[in-house]
Amino acid sequence: MMINWMRNVFIAGLLGVTLSHVASAAEQDHLPMEARYQEGIPKGSVTEYVWDTSETFPGTWRQYWVYVPAQYDPDRETAVMVFQDGERFLDPQGNFHVPAVFDNLIHVGEMPVTIGIFINPGNRGMPEPNQRRYNNRSIEYDTPDATYAKFLLEEILPEVGRHYRLSNDPELRAICGNSSGGICAFTVAWERPDAFRKVVSHIGSFVNIRGGHSYPAMIRKTERKPLRVFLQDGMNDLDNAHGNWPLANKQMEKALRFMEYDYRMVWGTGAHSSKHGGQIFPQTMRWLWRDFH
Repeated sequence: MMINWMRNVFIAGLLGVTLSHVASAAEQDHLPMEARYQEGIPKGSVTEYVWDTSETFPGTWRQYWVYVPAQYDPDRETAVMVFQDGERFLDPQGNFHVPAVFDNLIHVGEMPVTIGIFINPGNRGMPEPNQRRYNNRSIEYDTPDATYAKFLLEEILPEVGRHYRLSNDPELRAICGNSSGGICAFTVAWERPDAFRKVVSHIGSFVNIRGGHSYPAMIRKTERKPLRVFLQDGMNDLDNAHGNWPLANKQMEKALRFMEYDYRMVWGTGAHSSKHGGQIFPQTMRWLWRDFH
């Protein structure tokens, strides 16, 4: 069963800065222009739903949101981009303001007309009022297997596809996340390159939470897959019992380079924060979708 609460969110913005491999001033406090309202830019809508009948993760429920750009044409297949920890990418007080970025880049033709699906992690049980548990998050995001990809491909995408015409072309499907959501994004594309071929990972948890530290070795010893991968991390990211995040991301970078992947690694100076990823996000989208025409 799906509960539709119909909450519309409208946003906009324009312009950007050039990515560099070490982003010196990238962590300033203001949003990029693309994440701001701009007069005259068509504004998409965001609608909220609940998914509580999962067969892949039985006993869980979660909120998710669907962004539909103003340019959506039901007679044409539409690109799709999935976001883990979806609410954080929509938060008006957050670092990304993704609908605004999409509105602006779609308007000027720098990314395809794209439906965004913003999915929260699963909850087991009912949280208290105003409490968010997301107690199934690590199981879903940190496990390096095909289970979460199965959840997307057999449950969420077909459900959204009942209402909107989504492309089945893996080159027109992207997936994005922060931290454990970042390794999850990579896992989905790694396991199912027939379904997703564009990955964005911010401060990705490629460490030994549930075995994800094995990815650099697997990348080096597996025939190259048709993926485009964007990685971002901060030099002062976490260092704990699970591993060292900057070192893990450096290992990912080196493995992708060794295997001649289509990849980009951007370093900032921050800690385990989404601020840098948000400030370069418009340019990340330009790089990710640079040849969609």
